[in-house]
Amino acid sequence: MGRKLVAGNWKMNGTNADLKEIEALGIAWAAPRVDIVICPPATLVSRMAFALGGQPIRVGGQDCHAEESGAHTGDISAEMLKDAGARYVIVGHSERRADHHETDEMVRAKAEAAHKAGLTAIICLGESLEQREAGETLDVVGRQLAASLPDGATASNTVVAYEPIWAIGTGKVPSVEQIAEVHGALRAGLAERFAGEADGIRLLYGGSVKPDNAAEIFGVENVDGALVGGASLKSTDFSPIVSALESSL
Repeated sequence: MGRKLVAGNWKMNGTNADLKEIEALGIAWAAPRVDIVICPPATLVSRMAFALGGQPIRVGGQDCHAEESGAHTGDISAEMLKDAGARYVIVGHSERRADHHETDEMVRAKAEAAHKAGLTAIICLGESLEQREAGETLDVVGRQLAASLPDGATASNTVVAYEPIWAIGTGKVPSVEQIAEVHGALRAGLAERFAGEADGIRLLYGGSVKPDNAAEIFGVENVDGALVGGASLKSTDFSPIVSALESSL
């Protein structure tokens, strides 16, 4: 297993003034023992990468198009993100799947585009509350894992983030037993398909991760870090989560 990872997804938040949060984060984590990634809106990718300079914190995009270029008004390719200074890109977030009707096949194509551009794809999956209550969680995430990950997924170019839809932004968090069950199933699914690469593909948990619950989550087997939403917007909220991950090493 490589270094653990904590990624912050700013979603549709952030302007130039918010780069001060990155400056504070850079000061606090000049030599982290875990990988740290911030995924700002596309308007800030280049400026954030410039502000971080040679610091170890990386920048990621929140989405990319499956094509390298073309008549796709408003979209951004993986190559463009790489050119702007990104090293990672989130694909298949539940908000994209819901708001933009993205299928597993579309997510897979975007992940393939990310790999081709030299980006690490953070591939998201997770079940709805209705699916959880119907006992369909493992079937749902299993199908998403199988259909969303490209055949070329490796430990160096792919991260998988389990984000139960009902926990995102709600303050609700699955029990540690529920998280362990899903992450264990995901690890088994990776082992069945990717053999030697499976143990190295990092599995993140996402969904209402906060400073007060991060340590408990990071203590769960097969949890290699977190994809953090709202708590990543302020360095004073995000830093304790990074600290909790380092303490789990």
